Amino acid sequence: MRSRGRRLQVVPYQTSKRTGGDGRLTAAIDPHDQGPQDACGVFGVWAPGEDVAKLTYFGLYALQHRGQESAGIAVSNGRQILVYKDMGLVSQVFDEPTLDSLKGHLAIGHSRYSTTGASTWHNAQPTFRPTADGSIALGHNGNLINTHELREMVGALPGPAGELEIKGVEGATNDTSLVTALLAHHPDSSLEQRALEVLPQLRGAYCFVWMNENTLYAARDPQGIRPLVLGRLDRGWVVASEDAALATIGASVVREVEPGELIVIDENGLRSHKFAEPARKGCVFEYVYLARPDATISGRNVHEARVEMGRLLAREFPVDADLVMPVPESGTPAASGYAAESGIPFGQGFVKNAYVGRTFIQPSQTLRQLGIRLKLNALEHMIRGKRIVVVDDSIVRGNTQRAQVRMLREAGALEVHVRISSPPVKWPCFYGIDFATRAELIANGLDVDEIASSVGADSLGYISLEGMIEATGQPAERLCQACFTGEYPIELPDESLLGKHLLEATLQSPTMGRALPVLNNP
Repeated sequence: MRSRGRRLQVVPYQTSKRTGGDGRLTAAIDPHDQGPQDACGVFGVWAPGEDVAKLTYFGLYALQHRGQESAGIAVSNGRQILVYKDMGLVSQVFDEPTLDSLKGHLAIGHSRYSTTGASTWHNAQPTFRPTADGSIALGHNGNLINTHELREMVGALPGPAGELEIKGVEGATNDTSLVTALLAHHPDSSLEQRALEVLPQLRGAYCFVWMNENTLYAARDPQGIRPLVLGRLDRGWVVASEDAALATIGASVVREVEPGELIVIDENGLRSHKFAEPARKGCVFEYVYLARPDATISGRNVHEARVEMGRLLAREFPVDADLVMPVPESGTPAASGYAAESGIPFGQGFVKNAYVGRTFIQPSQTLRQLGIRLKLNALEHMIRGKRIVVVDDSIVRGNTQRAQVRMLREAGALEVHVRISSPPVKWPCFYGIDFATRAELIANGLDVDEIASSVGADSLGYISLEGMIEATGQPAERLCQACFTGEYPIELPDESLLGKHLLEATLQSPTMGRALPVLNNP
């Protein structure tokens, strides 16, 4: 068993040799200017007789948009769990021989974008822990806000389990590892019973899929902030972050996993437990940007919602123009809605490099100053001499939009009118989206006219909060709108107990290091 030079015990474990940095290119000119980063993608399948590793691979492929930093799959053959993960895209981490080596009847998979803990191999998922009677592996979509409490709970685990976590083996620093450690410690009960004890103590956003040698588990937080769906195969069951992943592998949608629900799947079938009363607060940004357009969330097709956002945006902020164009790909449905409602022709004004997602090669500052354009280029023949409406899903720092407007003007646009299919983002998210800090959010310090001037646009219009909510087809009271309003549905702890690198910072403290767990995340 190999793990970066360390020998692990209890279960076989593999890791590939490919390693690299964790850059992610998202801006038109400067790849370090990042917009809202996706939540993670989780997938689980219980299907004896099927090639569960490849089913999981294709499920993760369908969920790649939710996390592009690392990917992993855990498989059980009934006797042992084998975990394989690495930094990179799903297609970079796995190949045919690797998948052929992952044999079993039960698997979970994860594609990660980091929201707690750095983007490192040690924090890649699924996490893994030995238990008194076997082992477990776990994947998590979301972000917990009581990480500090969970850290203390793990440190207080009695006997060897607590000692192992405190001393540390691999040094993972994310909330997922804390939950895995808590679930793995169940000497006097079953894993199912232990889950019913641990889940009510978690606060924040979470969709978990986890497994031991014979059973698949899935759970969703009481607010249902992140999506999670249950599907059916001819010979098994599937859970996934979005129903698009079910369609990819030929599974039928059964229903959403309910907020506050634990699902258990084994040879005896499926059983369900309600561990908390549901209090729905689904993330509205799933409709704006995070989810695939072909996903359905709470009965509302995401593509239809985005088209409707564009229609409402055209009513709220009309303008005389010659062409409506999207920022691909997330702005395309809203741009088509804007064009249909306004009567202005729709066209593609940007060409997107489909192969720019994650790269290990970062351009130097000199190359960035030369204007290297890794993601978008303008179609001059579509733009020259025209008044342009450019539709995007959001503005975070404003650097990306500034670069896009400059490209359009260089291509000969007479006017550039920016339209945004979400309200101004003024607050950070603590439930699974890695926005910029509040100080970096451009809408936090400038009004709309000032933002328009800052990005170089002739005009700027954001859809209203009411319009965006109307387009989702959901009641406002069932949606989390915190990044727009600052009203967080789950009460936040003190600011000092929040942050992506909370565990890294506290573990490095000379006064606190002994009391805090350094977690093994193989």
